[in-house]
Amino acid sequence: MIGSYVAVGDSFTEGVGDPGPDGSFVGWADRFAVLLADLRPEGAFDYTNLAVRGKLLDQIMADQVPRAVELAPDLVSFCAGGNDILRPGSDPDEVAERFERAVAALTAVSGTVLVTTGFDTRGVPLLKHLRGKIATYNGHVRAVADRYGCPVLDLWSLRSVQDRRAWDADRLHLSPEGHTRVALRAGLALGLEVPADPEQPWPQLPRRGALEVRRDNVQWAREYLVPWIGRRLRGESSGDHVIAKGTLSPDDIKVRIAAVA
Repeated sequence: MIGSYVAVGDSFTEGVGDPGPDGSFVGWADRFAVLLADLRPEGAFDYTNLAVRGKLLDQIMADQVPRAVELAPDLVSFCAGGNDILRPGSDPDEVAERFERAVAALTAVSGTVLVTTGFDTRGVPLLKHLRGKIATYNGHVRAVADRYGCPVLDLWSLRSVQDRRAWDADRLHLSPEGHTRVALRAGLALGLEVPADPEQPWPQLPRRGALEVRRDNVQWAREYLVPWIGRRLRGESSGDHVIAKGTLSPDDIKVRIAAVA
């Protein structure tokens, strides 16, 4: 009986990698909102997406959490801290302390706060060396969820996203199908009946040769890795000039999804 939902977070929740027809992104949170809206009478569901790509936890706490508290929805999804964990020298224990303060503020006004673990990055070339750090942070997220009675959207155990087709060409963000599977997993985390299994096996693909893999890696490094490193060196963020999507109509989301299906 969720009548209002606010999504808080960074590029993952904004939906980067799942492009809509107008240049903006759809993403798992928008797709999840459609699932929730379909359980309500028409016009009896409100959805707001406050997420902005590239944002660090402190920025999310300063800009998005107060807005979510003001809206006081039935449900908040809160996924934050991932960009902090990616930064050299960051301490997952310290990041988790700030994460807990945000969860405390959100649970004080929202009926349910859905928290999210990080992905298992063993198959992501740029991030696999951070796997232990992410696992430590995930442990903290689960402990916070236990203390505040939050359901957990567990992405670490979502095996289907280990397939490369679940990821965008940049290898950092999910593809449309990857976002769809996360939306389905979010529904299961809340005990909802969902229209498909997020762990549904992928169709078989022909094996790729070493030359093809090497060529793909070179192209990926040129198009995505080098610009990503450049932004880090310049202290820039991909979300510096991005405005949150704000309030969205589930019917409009359906139209946007259908336009690119």
